[in-house]
Amino acid sequence: MGVFVWFSVMYVMLGMQAFIFYWFICNILCFIGVVYASGLATTDAIIRLLKSGDHIVCMDDVYGGTNRLFRKIVSKANLETTFVDATKISNVSEAMRSNTRLVWIETPTNPTMKLVDIQAVANIVKNHSDVILVVDNTFSSSYFQRPLELGADIVIHSMTKYMNGHSDVVMGACATNNDDIGANLRFLQYAGGAVPSPFDCFLANRGLKTLPVRMREHMKNGLAVAKWLEDNPRVETVKHPGLPSHPQYEIGQRQMRGYSGMLGFYIRGGLEEAKTFLKSLKVFTLAESLGGFESLAEHPAIMTHASVAPEERKVLGIGDNFIRLSVGLEDVDDLIDDLDQALKAAVPKL
Repeated sequence: MGVFVWFSVMYVMLGMQAFIFYWFICNILCFIGVVYASGLATTDAIIRLLKSGDHIVCMDDVYGGTNRLFRKIVSKANLETTFVDATKISNVSEAMRSNTRLVWIETPTNPTMKLVDIQAVANIVKNHSDVILVVDNTFSSSYFQRPLELGADIVIHSMTKYMNGHSDVVMGACATNNDDIGANLRFLQYAGGAVPSPFDCFLANRGLKTLPVRMREHMKNGLAVAKWLEDNPRVETVKHPGLPSHPQYEIGQRQMRGYSGMLGFYIRGGLEEAKTFLKSLKVFTLAESLGGFESLAEHPAIMTHASVAPEERKVLGIGDNFIRLSVGLEDVDDLIDDLDQALKAAVPKL
């Protein structure tokens, strides 16, 4: 009798877990999409849509994990990747080959906040048969940017970041408006097993309920910090797509409804000044993640993008004095005061 009860309870529990899991998929992805155990697991599944001998065109400025996966793992499967600066649309067109089957872009990019014209890239891709356009939308979230409406075939999110927003889940997701691609991705999830737990799905679904409120506050705080930094003599340059000084500002005005709390800046000096700044922060936390309610700071050259070759980092603009901020939901005056005292500690003399 005891064994029967135990199996009955387990059956009900597993059934409830499956309900939560699939309810979450339907809620976030409108039935045409899949959630995975991490953002990189999602990227890996998309790559498995390809076959040996296929060619990939990828934005050169991407998340360090994406760069590492393409260069160190994907290359071993007889898949060649050409990295280009996709902010210049002609570079994408010139990189296309007869065997190109995937174009991968981020916008805004991680970590230097470049913007890529999604619709322009989509127009190029549509002139080639059997090519999939993927847009990593992690830095914007679906609240501020909708790549599928601009011509993308797949949009990918690291749910770990803004979509969940509470720094307590590791998860990835992708959505598509193509039934065949969706069916293939669901099979790859099933066959590969990179599924998130039902409890993580529950937590991420909870986070989505506050996405609009959170993103509006991230935008307000992020822009205030960016404007303050731009006027600070201890800062060389600020990278935020909401600043008119941003090289692709007009693109952002066209394809984005707003901006997250992500930005980057170059501190006056070099590595030592950057290290002193990061060590001096009190409200901002030194950490690699982003998109949560708390404000974070990191040094891409020695943290998130350490796996990128030094010569490549130089080309991308990831210098030793470059710092990335994820501006959270704290009081903006407290955040600016913290940045002010840390900058003065790092660059005491002008």
